Amino acid sequence: MGVLFWIIFGLIAGIIAKWIMPGRDGGGLIITIILGIVGAVVGGWISTLFGHGKVDGFNFSSFVVAVIGAIVVLWIYRKIKS
Repeated sequence: MGVLFWIIFGLIAGIIAKWIMPGRDGGGLIITIILGIVGAVVGGWISTLFGHGKVDGFNFSSFVVAVIGAIVVLWIYRKIKS
């Protein structure tokens, strides 16, 4: 169930990441949402890897990790693309 939560978080986190980091991304909203999903999953994996506890379920700390992961992946995507 953990991966499903991160996908749902990623959908929301991708939209929020786009709102926090506006700019012209070639793929538009769809790419941003996909990057948000990837960022949320990666952020959750890194968070548990560094021992910040088990990250699952809908709570504020999990959501913050998902948004930060989405912002990082969106930033990397923009650096690679340009």
